[in-house]
Amino acid sequence: MTDEHLDRLVRDADPYRPDVVRHLDGARHALLEEIMSVPPVHCLLEPPQPRPRGMVRRTAGALAAAAVLTGVLAVPAVLPDHQDDRPAAPAGTPVVYSAAALKAAEDNPRLLINRPGWKVETVYGFAKQQGTIRFRNGRQELEMNWYPAGDYDGFRADRLTVGKPEPVTIDSWPGDRFTYNAGDFAVLLRPRDGVFVELRTGGYWPRDMLDRVLTDVVRVDARTWLAALPAEVITPDRVAVEAAKVLADIPLPPRFDAAALGDIGANDPYHFGAEVTGRVGCAWIAEWLRARRTGDDAALQRATEALRGSHQWRVLHQMNEKGDWPEVFWEIADGFVAGSPKATYAQGLGCA
Repeated sequence: MTDEHLDRLVRDADPYRPDVVRHLDGARHALLEEIMSVPPVHCLLEPPQPRPRGMVRRTAGALAAAAVLTGVLAVPAVLPDHQDDRPAAPAGTPVVYSAAALKAAEDNPRLLINRPGWKVETVYGFAKQQGTIRFRNGRQELEMNWYPAGDYDGFRADRLTVGKPEPVTIDSWPGDRFTYNAGDFAVLLRPRDGVFVELRTGGYWPRDMLDRVLTDVVRVDARTWLAALPAEVITPDRVAVEAAKVLADIPLPPRFDAAALGDIGANDPYHFGAEVTGRVGCAWIAEWLRARRTGDDAALQRATEALRGSHQWRVLHQMNEKGDWPEVFWEIADGFVAGSPKATYAQGLGCA
C-alpha cells in the first residue's frame, strides 16, 4: 500500500472532512407507565444490518471533528424478543440504568423517529457533545449528527451557500431546511442545551416524504431513549466489560488506563472496537516515539513488537469483515515497525 493509498484511506475514513461537510449526502423494553411526560411512540424497531465493506471508523478522536448523530431511534410498540443472551426483565420490573448511561443519554438531544420501517444502521459517539446515528428505511437514509453549539454559525454560513433556508420545526425545536436538489436535503436545528443537530438525507427523498418523517421525529427523556437502543449498542455502563473483551489479547502500553475508556460514549461494536484499538495504538506510538527520542532501546523494541503483533489482534480481524479501519491501523503500525512512520498517523488513528 503506497503513501498515497494510505492518505486516501485516511481521508475517506473521515465522513466530515471539509470537502464532504459542504456536500454531505447522507443520515427495549417498553418504558413503564409512570413515564408520563413522553407521548407514546408507536413504531417497530428493526434490527440493524451489517454495514457494507468500506466503513472506516470515525469516532470522537481526531480523525475529524467527529460528526456524530443525535439519539434518533425508533421505539417499538410491539417489542421483539431479545436476540442476545441477556435475560429479559420480568413484566412490571423497573428497568435500571447506571448513572453513566443516564448521563450520556441526558447529554445528547435524544431524538427518536416515531414511524414504522426505520432501522438503525450505525451508532457512534455520544460523548463530548458529538454523536452520529444513521437510519435506513428501504432506499431512504436519514443521518443525524450533533455538534457543540459553538460550531453552529460556521455550519449555517456554509449551508447558506447551498440555498435559501426554509424554516422548519421538529418537536418544538426550530431550525432551517436547505435544499441541495429536488431529492436531497439538510435540516439544521438551532443550538439547544449546548449542541445543535443536522439531519441529512441519503437516497432519493421526495419533499412530501421528508415533511412527513420530520413530523414524526420526537425528543424524549433519557430512559425512553436508552430503552430504544438496540441491544448491541455499547452504552457507558457496559464499556468496562466490553473493553476487557477487546483488550483480552492486546498488550497494553505503559501507564495505559483502561478506566479512561469510560468517556467513549455509546457506540455500535465496530466503532467501539475502533475507538479502543485506536487509543491503544496511539499510546504504543507515543511510547515508541519517546523511546526512540531518549535512546531507550528496550522500550523501543517492546513498542515495535506490540505494533507488529496488531496483525494478530482478534478484534481487528472481526472488524475487517465490515470495514477498512483494521487496514488503516495495520498500515500505520507497519510504518513504525519499519522505522519510517507515516506523517498521517495521528490523523489516521485519532491521536491527540
